[in-house]
Amino acid sequence: MLKRWLKPAIIETIPMLRRSKPKVWVEAYGCSASMADSEMISGLLKGAGYEIASKQSESALNLIVTCSVKDTTEHRMVSRIKAMSKSGKPLVVAGCLPKADRAKVEALNSSAGLLGPHSIEKAAQVVGSALAGSRLVALEDSAADKVNIPRVRLNPVVSIVEIASGCMSECTFCQTKIAKGWLRSYRVGDIMRQIKADLEGGCKEVWLSSTDNGCYGKDTGTDLVELLKACGSLGGDFKIRLGMMNPMYMPGMLDRMVDVFCGNDKLFRFLHIPIESGSDRVLRKMKRGHTVKTFLDAVQAFRRKIPEMTISTDIIVGFPSETEDDFKETLDLVERAEPDIVNISRYGARPGTEAAKWKGMRISSQVAKERSERLSLLAKKTAKKRNSLWQGWQGEIIVDEMGKVVQGRNYAYKPVVVSSPCKVSLGDRMRVKVYDFSNFSLKAMII
Repeated sequence: MLKRWLKPAIIETIPMLRRSKPKVWVEAYGCSASMADSEMISGLLKGAGYEIASKQSESALNLIVTCSVKDTTEHRMVSRIKAMSKSGKPLVVAGCLPKADRAKVEALNSSAGLLGPHSIEKAAQVVGSALAGSRLVALEDSAADKVNIPRVRLNPVVSIVEIASGCMSECTFCQTKIAKGWLRSYRVGDIMRQIKADLEGGCKEVWLSSTDNGCYGKDTGTDLVELLKACGSLGGDFKIRLGMMNPMYMPGMLDRMVDVFCGNDKLFRFLHIPIESGSDRVLRKMKRGHTVKTFLDAVQAFRRKIPEMTISTDIIVGFPSETEDDFKETLDLVERAEPDIVNISRYGARPGTEAAKWKGMRISSQVAKERSERLSLLAKKTAKKRNSLWQGWQGEIIVDEMGKVVQGRNYAYKPVVVSSPCKVSLGDRMRVKVYDFSNFSLKAMII
């Protein structure tokens, strides 16, 4: 009878009537945007009264933020969904996989709640339903922007800020477009408010992330350069890492972008521009929208002004109809461009994509494996050559990883492993001297 006449606010002050909500385990895979989604989901759940479990064993419900970009990644997702389902705990599957291939997820666990990449504001509802023994499917895209949402950070010194959702490309191999749809850029002012709040919360690195940063602003009358200028004008002791951008958008803003990087020390000298193939014929089959020249022009424009610029790229090996000559053009491209990082994937047909229908043009797994191994050897050789340029370098790093080793990043976003550190905390800045290198990182001592 008491609950009938007491106001809700008063009820909440009475310990006997306050219900504590169970713990939720949140696990995430994929790109930095997927990591940001998991942070926001955790923040929304925490705001709704749930506790985020620090160990999976102590949770009452499991939530997995999935990625579906590659076959190998999907296999990992399938394995994790099966394992979580066997635990007997309620399960929520979030992220790209349920949106891109709902049937696959439901075949693995027909009672799991589903949460799409643009439906995260319904996280508490989906979790609540699952805990109550019912199933809620929230895959419809929301009108809300994923910015200035409460979050629980995976790394307390790294702010992952989504600047847009979706993209403008129609790549024949990509399932991400199916999951995330068309471009929707977030407003510059909203992005800056998010960054300011994160800096006040102790962040030292800001990662600007989206499906494709290159097309940012094409739907709102601005562009990526203007956003970088705005973010770089903010006060404070921090660095900005620009996430992946497709080469097709670079020609129209290349000179302005080089100028921004040259003129603002807050920007890590780092670019992630996926080429995918060194063959223009294959790029046309992929519907990438750029040529090899587009990529090389961008690399050369930056390296002319900033020789130490770290360039990361992605390459797909064994794309349908890829010939040995096509592949040799890819090897030639890597030798000419000398990217510091090459993320290599063997082609795998993703359900719902155009290329998945080209069964008569498939490359054998044996050929794809052999090509992947050849490219990997070249990429490692190139990476080691690029890292050798830092031998003897002295300068400042930001410590952003602490585990078995202490690792920081220098101004070109090179990973620097620090030997024999004293008392060090995440976010600390320190001066170091590089004394050794590998194809993965630089090794340094504190000076």
